[in-house]
Amino acid sequence: MKSSFREGGFNLSKWALDHPALTRYLMVVLMVLGFAAYFQLGQDEDPPFTFRAMVIRTFWPGATAQQVAEQVTDKLERTLQEVPFADKIRSYSKPGESLIFFQIKDNSRPADVPGVWYSVRKKIGDMRHTLPAGVQGPFFNDEFGDVFGVIYALQADGFSYAELKTFADEVRQQLLRVSDVAKVELFGVQDEKLFVEISQKRLAQLGLDMGAVLAQLGQQNAVESAGTVQTPLDVVQVRVAGPFTAVDDLKAMPIRGASGNQLRLGDIADIRRGYVDPPTIKVRHQGQEVIALGVAMAKGGDIIRLGQALREATARIEKTLPAGVRLVQVQDQPAAVSRSVNEFVRVLIEAVVIVLGVSFLALGLHRRPGEHPLWRRWTLDMRPGLIVGITIPLVLAVTFLAMHYWGIGLHKISLGSLIIALGLLVDDAIIAVEMMVRKMEEGYDRVRSATFAYELTAMPMLTGTLITAAGFLPIGIARSMTGEYTFAIFAVTVIALLVSWLVSVYFVPYLGTVLLRTPPKRSAPADGLPSAATEDPHEVFDTPFYNRFRVAVDWCVRHRWITIGATLLTFALGIVGMGKVQQQFFPDSSRPEILVDLWFPEGTSFAANEAVSRRVEARLMQETGVVSVTQWVGSGVPRFYLP
Repeated sequence: MKSSFREGGFNLSKWALDHPALTRYLMVVLMVLGFAAYFQLGQDEDPPFTFRAMVIRTFWPGATAQQVAEQVTDKLERTLQEVPFADKIRSYSKPGESLIFFQIKDNSRPADVPGVWYSVRKKIGDMRHTLPAGVQGPFFNDEFGDVFGVIYALQADGFSYAELKTFADEVRQQLLRVSDVAKVELFGVQDEKLFVEISQKRLAQLGLDMGAVLAQLGQQNAVESAGTVQTPLDVVQVRVAGPFTAVDDLKAMPIRGASGNQLRLGDIADIRRGYVDPPTIKVRHQGQEVIALGVAMAKGGDIIRLGQALREATARIEKTLPAGVRLVQVQDQPAAVSRSVNEFVRVLIEAVVIVLGVSFLALGLHRRPGEHPLWRRWTLDMRPGLIVGITIPLVLAVTFLAMHYWGIGLHKISLGSLIIALGLLVDDAIIAVEMMVRKMEEGYDRVRSATFAYELTAMPMLTGTLITAAGFLPIGIARSMTGEYTFAIFAVTVIALLVSWLVSVYFVPYLGTVLLRTPPKRSAPADGLPSAATEDPHEVFDTPFYNRFRVAVDWCVRHRWITIGATLLTFALGIVGMGKVQQQFFPDSSRPEILVDLWFPEGTSFAANEAVSRRVEARLMQETGVVSVTQWVGSGVPRFYLP
């Protein structure tokens, strides 16, 4: 019998069959390690990427918007233009405040970004002396990548803001001890202040000057060094008593009048303890003022494991809080990620079942020779489909192992890539199994069939795999924030495809020699003459479907120009139809939150903002299906969802 089997040359399938113990060992070890790596992968809603934006904020109390723009903002902008990779600079100047958004180019490498932020701080620090006197800052914020995926609201009935802040600080300290927590930030804290209100009419009656009163206050409450006393053994620091420790101390402070007489500050001023007025930011949850605690996960952490650890920690914390103080979870990103992972597992199971079903039917369904009733004309061999079914978890296990090695976690991009790869990673295994089955039907033994499959199909399969992987190459080499965000599409898909090829040429031949059974040889025609099946190297099968398909192929070959024209026309129609498809980088969010922004004209008082927002809050709480309403008054909601 003549065949295309070539002697000599390295044959990976033959090597696997010659070392069956090592092949079995690798199969089991890779499956176990991949299964363990799956549970070690970091899980998050979005892939980590580097934000290339910074906010520079500067305060100049008492200055007009024009003064801020000309004497602060313009100088800072000219300095920022000299920073490497500078791309866009947007600034807003308003009375007493300058706000600059500084963005660097997308093609800057993530490793260069910290150096750029250092350069910004250095250059602005060098020109800081050119800003007007009284300027506060500039202050820098380059932590836009922080996502507060878990947010709690600390509610307290019958407690003051100061007491609530004390409870919030204690809760924050305990949350920071939880594994994978990077930072915990407080929102809606109302700082305590001491208000000293003096009537100008009263000062005039007593002959006092406001400046003189303020100067005496500053001198009394100043912290100054009074020197040290040297002893033979120690150096003792001398401290001057007098700083205020209570409101009564401030009221009892003596004030010297113009005529030399002394008065108590409490006699000429109204002194009271209060909070910042007007407030800067207030947070409300379900109609009650609260302090919000935003929890940000450490880079590379597991958001689901973090969610479980936070649930255990908050259960312990709530037991230590006083009666009337409650810790309510407002935002739960671990639950959203858990739903995504569970959806992937469900889709994976569905895909495996579908692939196995198709494989069992396509590879194992054979027509019996001779005349049989309809229900006995076909026989089903489960073994070829079983081989494909074994390769799916094996490929996924090795893929998870590679993802763990290269630090690729489970998130919406990598999970989507795995779902895409599911439809591709079984192709090579199906080709290898089909080739083995056909060669065994022609009389080859198991080992010869397996090695023949490598000789004939290994390189074409590898070429097809590389071509498919090249289709994702633009994502892999894109030097932009979008490319960094979506890099897992390229990485995971290429890893899965290359692993599937390796499994199909190394493990599938071994599985074939173990599981496949030797089918009966094809008998020669009764008349002894060569049939189409023996003359045609493509193995024509005598079935109605194949005969009709071959007629169609022969017609296309004979009328090649019509076929080429129809192909080009179809391609052109596809391009035209593509223009009618909505272009959207990512589908609409499936998150259950609805964000409502209320904007007021510049200069609107905080009290007016709060009054309107309370009305909107009360209306939203009456809507059917609304679980909770949380609002930030005076600022936007902290980033709880990356996109």
